[in-house]
Amino acid sequence: MNIDVLQRLSETLLSRRNADPETSYTAQLMAKGPDSILKKIGEESAELIMAGKEGNRLHIVWETTDVLYHAMVLLAFYGLTM
Repeated sequence: MNIDVLQRLSETLLSRRNADPETSYTAQLMAKGPDSILKKIGEESAELIMAGKEGNRLHIVWETTDVLYHAMVLLAFYGLTM
C-alpha cells in the first residue's frame, strides 16, 4: 500500500471530526466518543480472527480493512494520524 493513500485517508478522517453525523458514518462514530470506536475495533478484530480461522482469503482482506479503518478513526478522534 502506498503511504500517500494512508495519509490521504488520515486527512479525510480528520476532516470528519467536525462533519454532520447525519451524513457521515465516521462523524457518527466520533460523535459517540472513544468507547464506541473502541467497541467497533473489538468487534472487527473478532471478525478478523474468525476470518483467519476460516482461511477465506477475501474475507481476511475485508476484515483487515475494517480493523484498519476503525483504528484510523480512533487516531483521528484524538487528532492523530499514522
